[in-house]
Amino acid sequence: MIFAVLMISYLLGSIPFGYLVVKLRTGSDIRDTGSGATGATNVSRKAGKAAGLVTLLLDLIKGYTAVFLANQLDPEIAPWAGLTAIIGHCFPFWLGFRAGKGVATGLGVFLAIAPWEVIAGVSIFALIFWRTRYVSLSSIAAALSIPIALALHHSLIHPIADFKSIIAAAALSSGLIIAKHSENIRRLRSGTENKFGVVP
Repeated sequence: MIFAVLMISYLLGSIPFGYLVVKLRTGSDIRDTGSGATGATNVSRKAGKAAGLVTLLLDLIKGYTAVFLANQLDPEIAPWAGLTAIIGHCFPFWLGFRAGKGVATGLGVFLAIAPWEVIAGVSIFALIFWRTRYVSLSSIAAALSIPIALALHHSLIHPIADFKSIIAAAALSSGLIIAKHSENIRRLRSGTENKFGVVP
């Protein structure tokens, strides 16, 4: 049962919506553009903001759906199903294990697992993006904030059921998302990272 749930979650996460949207819209491979990622930011640069928004929503939905389905079968598996969906998005076998960075899919996963913490993460994303216009820096900070907000919620506000499993899966998910931004981090440090909406 556990293996089946995790496999379904991986397959859901591995649906390459950004790749498909750009392929249908322009006929090109999004992985040959910009950062090479299949996420909403790179799709926006290649196929326009509407295509980027569609990609973001579809990637969010697949992350949320993976957790929702796992919850119906075994709630204890749900956090790990979410992590597996993010892994599927980042490393889909359909595309040779090369795709996105897991931000929108992670948003859907965290929205299903920890909706209050998502408010904190989205607020941090919006604030940093407003000040810097760096999607990558905003995404890294938002991902980092989720497990921190979970820990604060559990210790200061109200105990969270199955906390150890949830915080472990959230920390690993955030770690994966941040690790997938390693090139962005390098460019941020060197001052060569592109700002959203600014032509380099």
